[in-house]
Amino acid sequence: MTTRVDPVRHDRAGAHDLDRRGATPLWVQLLADLRRRLAAGEFSVAFPGELALVGEYRVSRHTVREALRRLREEGLVVAERGRPPRLASPTEIAQPLGTPYSLFQSVEATGRVQRNVVRTLDVRADGVVAARLGLEESTPLVHLERLRFSDEEPLAIDRVWMPERLAAPLLDVDFARTALYDEYATRCGIRVTGGHEHLHAVVPGEAERELLGTGPEVAAFAIDRLGLAGAQAVEWRHTLVRGDRFSVTATFSPAQGYRMA
Repeated sequence: MTTRVDPVRHDRAGAHDLDRRGATPLWVQLLADLRRRLAAGEFSVAFPGELALVGEYRVSRHTVREALRRLREEGLVVAERGRPPRLASPTEIAQPLGTPYSLFQSVEATGRVQRNVVRTLDVRADGVVAARLGLEESTPLVHLERLRFSDEEPLAIDRVWMPERLAAPLLDVDFARTALYDEYATRCGIRVTGGHEHLHAVVPGEAERELLGTGPEVAAFAIDRLGLAGAQAVEWRHTLVRGDRFSVTATFSPAQGYRMA
């Protein structure tokens, strides 16, 4: 059974008036109101400290600390001893260097839901991309463009080209909630086993920032990938990923080291 918590009233001075005569504990009321304000985006700049909340809600520090403890357990704020509370950073997607990876699987591994908005799925010729795939410039290519989300937050713009003679069955796939590599393997018998990848930082254009939901202060990773199945080129991909939600990792050893190009 869920306990109903009445909305907190606000007086003209800006203080938040909790119901001090009701049966609902003050920390429960405070917690509910802080959740509401978090959902409304009121604390996008900074989260108020303990003393500020004590004054704003006219409650004890014990009440504030209990509400903050619950928010910390829910992963909404970070509250450490001796430091002011702050909003928890959104989950960052980390990708390993040197291995084929699936952004779909990486997002889902964090506990978030990965979904796509398909912007384009068709057949076209692109001489530049065909040359990168080692094909004649007029070769028909299946082109898939997706705006990729982590939960409800835009994460990446993903553009992929594949030879039509290999990827034609993918034209019938609903890519809203499925991984490209899984469908490529299942429907076409093509399994990406390796390739070449180039990653660099870019400043997204205005149209790309609008799609990604970022401001001009947020850079992005541009990732160009040639995907191989054995020695055969089977995809060319250009992905633009939000730099504030994505990182890459590498391992190295004294014997092998690692190389960055």
